[in-house]
Amino acid sequence: MNIRKAYKESLSREKYEHDPAQIKLIGHLEALQKKLEDLKPRKNIFFRFLNPQTQVDQHNINGIYIWGDVGSGKTFLMDLFFKNLNIKRKKRVHFHHMMQDIHYRLKKISDIEDPIGCIAKDIARETTVLCFDEFFVNDIADAMILGRLLDGLFCGGVVLIATSNFKPNDLYKDGLQRKRFIPAIKQLNLNTEVFELNGGIDYRSRLLQQAGTYFFPNSKLASKKLRYFFNETASGEIFGNGFRKHGLIINDRQILAHYCAKNIAWFNFIDLCSGPRGPEDYIELARLYPSVIISGIPQFGLVHENQARRFITLVDEFYDRRVKLVISADVMIEKLYCGKLLSFEFERTLSRL
Repeated sequence: MNIRKAYKESLSREKYEHDPAQIKLIGHLEALQKKLEDLKPRKNIFFRFLNPQTQVDQHNINGIYIWGDVGSGKTFLMDLFFKNLNIKRKKRVHFHHMMQDIHYRLKKISDIEDPIGCIAKDIARETTVLCFDEFFVNDIADAMILGRLLDGLFCGGVVLIATSNFKPNDLYKDGLQRKRFIPAIKQLNLNTEVFELNGGIDYRSRLLQQAGTYFFPNSKLASKKLRYFFNETASGEIFGNGFRKHGLIINDRQILAHYCAKNIAWFNFIDLCSGPRGPEDYIELARLYPSVIISGIPQFGLVHENQARRFITLVDEFYDRRVKLVISADVMIEKLYCGKLLSFEFERTLSRL
């Protein structure tokens, strides 16, 4: 389906208003969709034998780098583009997951010459369009890899669609050895159209106003509402009784749940975000349960930074996998984080609750 038509249908279905900034971006995405769907396969039989889906002139097509404030609809529009793009060789991935996969591959082929270039070629063989969600660099290892990786992807004809809260020139700002990251910035500016999406409609506020997914304070009344949601959602046999928790084995470690059923699990915040928990645990939970309840979330301050980091990761993973998240916390959502170190990252988290 044409992305403009899909956008109009989505607005009508969700009863959203037309956003001029989003409509302008839709025009750019629509033009890109047409270019990609009009590509013709290589005429050379040898190339078609090696890779029948390879396109002849995709090297001449620039992608789109969408940046702007939290809640402006960047991910929504990229996902709409991805869903309605009628080509086979497309991939949509969260930037964090992509870099995890790159590091894993590097460990396996570290003894060969130019391993990053080899990985880029492998990706390019399989992918015409690559959609990156949440392009955000704060790790020196990622920063050192990205210049060579992007160069290899673009040389291989990959068309990149990315979302970020930062324009390319501000990525990894003030980071260690940032000069070595400049080639990545140049690649992005050269091979994508940089589009700032900051509209007049605050979609974050719209999300925060959704009823029935965020309860405060942590109280008997909140627990009663969470239990009602669990009972209405659960299917199949129910484990746990609220007093004696049920142990789930996730990545060879036990995570305790108040209750769990075939399609939903209810956890206490401490059990999910304290101790040795990481992205792999949350990815596995998202794979197992389409709905998750988390109770007992505190107000995050200076003494809760590590827990806050895990909570940010958890929300990102659940959001990316469309997990329905229902929570109860000590304070209203606007006051959930009162620290300073993670204030920017937490803005994104609030928009996804």
